[in-house]
Amino acid sequence: MSRFISLAALVGLLSGCVMPPLENDYDYSAFRSAAPRSILIVPVVNNSVDVDASDYFLSAISQPVAERGYYVFPVHMVKRVMEEDGLADADMVHSADPTRLAALFGADSVLYVSVERWDAQYAVFTTTVTVEFNYVLKDGHTGETLWQSDQKIVYQPQSGGSGNLIADLIISAVQAAATKAKPNYMPLARQANKHTVVETHHGLPAGPYRVKEYQLDMERF
Repeated sequence: MSRFISLAALVGLLSGCVMPPLENDYDYSAFRSAAPRSILIVPVVNNSVDVDASDYFLSAISQPVAERGYYVFPVHMVKRVMEEDGLADADMVHSADPTRLAALFGADSVLYVSVERWDAQYAVFTTTVTVEFNYVLKDGHTGETLWQSDQKIVYQPQSGGSGNLIADLIISAVQAAATKAKPNYMPLARQANKHTVVETHHGLPAGPYRVKEYQLDMERF
C-alpha cells in the first residue's frame, strides 16, 4: 500500500501545460486613443460542452484584470443588474449594443469572453484537459474593438518516465483515474487569464491604477 501511495504522489510532477506561441505584435492605436480606466466584464458565453464552465470562468477573470490596473465592476452585481434589465442570457448580452451596456454602469469599456473549450479527453493511461477562451474589449462610448486575444492551454502528461515499465503504467493509471474523477480546470483558466492579460506586446497594457507599469507600457505596447 505504501508503494502505491508513493507512486501516486508523483502524479503532480508528471504534468505539463502546452501553450501555442504568439505571432505578431498587436496594434494598440485604438486602445491608446480610448485610454479606458474601467472595464465592465459581462456574463460569459459558453460554447463548451460543460454547462458550468461560464460561471467557473467568470470567478477567475476579475482579479487579473483588476491587478493590471483597471477598475473592474463586481461581476455578480453586473450579472444581476443585467438580468433586471432584461438581459438574462449571455448570448443576448454579447449581441447587445456595448454602449448601452457601458452606460448602465458608467464604464469606459466592456470585456466580452467566450469559453470555446473546457473539456477532458480520456485515454487508457492518460487524460488531456483543454481550456480555450476568446477575449474582446470594446469601447464603452463608440463600440469600437480596442483589444482582442485568444488563449488555449492543454494540460497533458509529459513524455518519458522512470524507466520502469510497470511503475510508469501504474503512475499513468493513477493520473488518468484522478483526472477523470474530477478534472481541475480552474488552474488552467487562471493561467490562461494571467498569460493573456500580462503578455507584453499582445496582452492588456497596464492600466492607470498601476502608475509605474502604466508609464512603462505606454512605450512597450
